[in-house]
Amino acid sequence: MAFGRRNEEEIILEDTKVWVCSSDECNCWIRDNFKSKETPTCPICESPMEPSTKELQVIQNHSSSLK
Repeated sequence: MAFGRRNEEEIILEDTKVWVCSSDECNCWIRDNFKSKETPTCPICESPMEPSTKELQVIQNHSSSLK
């Protein structure tokens, strides 16, 4: 049986550039390589977003048109 079996794959973390909503009431953020505009606005509250960094799991966005 496979009950309780855990995924043994190592999770790799690295400092990643993100965009964070500037509104105090909103906690939305997006990865830089997933943004849809050069300077994004918050998809939740439409406030401006500011660049920042977070330690996140490494993932690739192969469909990104902006770099």
